[in-house]
Amino acid sequence: MKPVNIVAVVVCLALLASPLHAAPSVGVERITVHSVSLEGNLEGESPDRTVIVYLPPDYATNPKKRYPVVYALHGYSINNDIWSKEIKAQETIAGAYASGTQGMIIVLPNSQTLHNGSMYSSSVTIGDWEGFITHDLVSYIDSHYRTIADRASRGLAGHSMGGYGTLRLGMKYPDVFGALYAMSPCCLSARSAPSPEDAAQLEALKSPEESQKLGFFTRGTLAVSAAWAPNPKNPPFYLDLPTKGGVPQPSVLNRWAANAPLSMVDQYIFNLRRYTAIAIDVGDRDGLKVDAEQMHTLMQNSGVANSFEIYSGDHVSGVADRFQNHVLPFFSKTLSFTQPARK
Repeated sequence: MKPVNIVAVVVCLALLASPLHAAPSVGVERITVHSVSLEGNLEGESPDRTVIVYLPPDYATNPKKRYPVVYALHGYSINNDIWSKEIKAQETIAGAYASGTQGMIIVLPNSQTLHNGSMYSSSVTIGDWEGFITHDLVSYIDSHYRTIADRASRGLAGHSMGGYGTLRLGMKYPDVFGALYAMSPCCLSARSAPSPEDAAQLEALKSPEESQKLGFFTRGTLAVSAAWAPNPKNPPFYLDLPTKGGVPQPSVLNRWAANAPLSMVDQYIFNLRRYTAIAIDVGDRDGLKVDAEQMHTLMQNSGVANSFEIYSGDHVSGVADRFQNHVLPFFSKTLSFTQPARK
């Protein structure tokens, strides 16, 4: 009897035990979408926006099949390319498919601006970012890809500023989207005036180039001012600051407050009731958890069904895991994968 090669046996057993195929292959396309909504803005934001599109594994081999679409919005101070790396998009999308998530088209638009974030809002200063996301981008994707062009088959998600954008746009555009997932949403409550030190820095600015040296939160004040307190008669930034001579300006702070989802939500309860599902999550070490839970409670008390989860983590930890194992499976369960009958 010949001796048994133990190493060969172990290798063969390992091969038999391993899956016969790797994780599903995800197609990636990088495109540019021209947005009429962003033309002519005073800040000089380009109306030509880069967009990353992730296609399901069978998209190329099943040319008659149509798919739901998930629009995923990045946070403040980054763009879609950076966020795709943070959430390990190609890897996590493939991982979600390997775990049973149904195939979808996933779209990551670039909404970074001069001051590092559009707030997914609209003003003459920054342009109509609401129109870009809800009309120009959706129309482009529907006309260039095999989508199920129906609100029941469109999901909207986002992290941080993108979570804010998800709730803001979700409130106002229920005819466009059918399900919402806000990840660690920021900016839900009314903002206060900046500290005296930050106010002095902001009021001393003479040019947009100088603003690039500001810290994260100080520069964020410029971003929200451009989005929520535009002033076409006040160059070079075309906005009103929340302080003047270091003194808080109630008129500007009130304009900011009008854009806080916790202030807006009562106006849009009937819109929110139209969604198939709404989810909010936030880390237990994230300072945004109080506002996020309040948003959940306000909606719940007003008859808007929504799920809310506090998980173990801070503002940025575990975002890739959440995207793969929570966000995408959520849309797999809540979006329609059936082409609606023509009327």
